[in-house]
Amino acid sequence: MIQEEMLIVRHFVQSIAEDYFRPAAKDVDQFQKIPATHIQVLKENRIFGTSVPAPYGGEGSSYVNQLITIEEVARCCGSTSMLLTSQEMVINPILIGGTDEQKNRYVCPLAAGEILGAFCITEKGISSDTESLITTAEKIGDYYKLNGKKVCVFNAGEADLYVIVATIDPSIKNAGTTYFVVETGTPGLTIGREVQKMGVKGIPLREVVLEDVTVHFSQLIGGEGKGFKILKETLNRSRLNVAAQALGIAQGAYEEVIKVAHKWKLTARGSLQFQNVQLVLAEMATEIEAARRLLYYGGDLLDKGSKEVVGIASMAKLFCSNVAMKVTTDAVQILEGHGYTDDYPVERMMRDAKVTQLYDGSSLIQKLVIARQVLL
Repeated sequence: MIQEEMLIVRHFVQSIAEDYFRPAAKDVDQFQKIPATHIQVLKENRIFGTSVPAPYGGEGSSYVNQLITIEEVARCCGSTSMLLTSQEMVINPILIGGTDEQKNRYVCPLAAGEILGAFCITEKGISSDTESLITTAEKIGDYYKLNGKKVCVFNAGEADLYVIVATIDPSIKNAGTTYFVVETGTPGLTIGREVQKMGVKGIPLREVVLEDVTVHFSQLIGGEGKGFKILKETLNRSRLNVAAQALGIAQGAYEEVIKVAHKWKLTARGSLQFQNVQLVLAEMATEIEAARRLLYYGGDLLDKGSKEVVGIASMAKLFCSNVAMKVTTDAVQILEGHGYTDDYPVERMMRDAKVTQLYDGSSLIQKLVIARQVLL
């Protein structure tokens, strides 16, 4: 890892996030809408494609720098950081398994922020268990007909492009898992109901309904039955992305408590209250720093192409999301009744932190992945 480059990236994104995202974060949460200006700022500063190779419209930076970028945006606004993690979930499968034509056609505009994407895997009753997919892809000549319903799709209804995970044959389980790219406006693809959420309220969560959606074989990513392999590689990246998001939220809550502690003069020597606060702040600082080191280690392994990243990515997501939940909860506790109100951002951050323990594989799933790795 190049420390100087990491600092440049951090300061660059931090200044943008402080100027544009932090001041609007409360309104984003209250009105449940990310302003178009946020998307424009991310686009103009080429933040959507930080780690995407330059030939496909990105900056070609390291994945560690990608993680720092997500972290700094999340530190100021959890909802806005969801734009980055959602976009990455669409970009990465195409980068991993797509053809050059698909990368040029889809990754280039995604990395440039010219279009937005949504990733569709979760189904009602089976969560993200690809062995039990209900959404089917029936081959008819040079085309596939997709049928099914996806739930809990971030950015559905706002996206220009959907990556759909379906099965060509439910009886062969993961061997049938296949990826497809479907553009908005394709007949049969409709947006279902919007689900109200606890946190990250600025980005919508909706159903995506597929009724005889017909796509050409050129919109298949990686070939029939190759989806599970692509998914495993995608998750190494996406879990680190979510870990970075969690870390950023935790850092933001920690900084807010420090600021309020000084403002309220809780630092008065001899104050019993301050002594209690000191102990909690010490734990926060330690856990955040440990989370950061684990996260960047995972990013470095990914940059080096190490197989170790599988277990470390899950460890990073598990640990960082748990730290985010604990730090934000402690932040609310320190501010007492004030922390429970929207006069201070820590209650929003606590709600935003929870989602990091749930999506891209819950904390329980991460423990199973880690256990499998250590028992190899």
